[in-house]
Amino acid sequence: MLPPLLLPHPLHLPCQPSHAPPWVDRSPAPPADFRPNQGAQAMMDEIDRKLLTLLQEDASLSLAQLAERVGLSSTPCWKRVQKLEARGVLARRVALVAPEKVGVGLIVFVAIEAADHSPEWLDRFARTVAAMPEVMEVYRMAGEIDYMLRVAVADMAAFDIFYKSLIAAVPLRNVTSRFAMERIKHTTAYPLQRSAFRDRGQPGERASDTEEEE
Repeated sequence: MLPPLLLPHPLHLPCQPSHAPPWVDRSPAPPADFRPNQGAQAMMDEIDRKLLTLLQEDASLSLAQLAERVGLSSTPCWKRVQKLEARGVLARRVALVAPEKVGVGLIVFVAIEAADHSPEWLDRFARTVAAMPEVMEVYRMAGEIDYMLRVAVADMAAFDIFYKSLIAAVPLRNVTSRFAMERIKHTTAYPLQRSAFRDRGQPGERASDTEEEE
């Protein structure tokens, strides 16, 4: 089964400050000791877990604040964040926009049954929803429906325009829309599973990993 199709959140805008935080690595080259054939999970420990927790909460924290909160000096902390970025664990930094402040007043969950399951149809559908800024997320589903969309619009009239554009752009067997009345919880922070992080001092840990943090 193909993995779900995930689209970037159009309201999550990349931060572009005039002076980037000091821990941001602008160099395209990965760290010298980075080994591409070794998985990120095998390299992460509880300090990395703390860093990821902090950065998911507030990516604007300074290097000094991060280092103090995880118990490192500045240079080792900076190197760790660089490595997390180089390995793709930290995918990007964004600013989270309050939807109600920018005129987004209605969230709609749209369940779609495909009219066709050919590669050509899927490509057309994927390109169509990718080009629609109202579509925040798209998932390919198991079960009775084929795709689930989360759509953000100003109001019912705006959704009607979106709906007509969608069904005109790609043939669909059935479309069912469910309108959110209230958002009870929303977070962008993923739960960090302890199984993905090793304990510090485990057999096989390189001496330099510990020495650089003393």
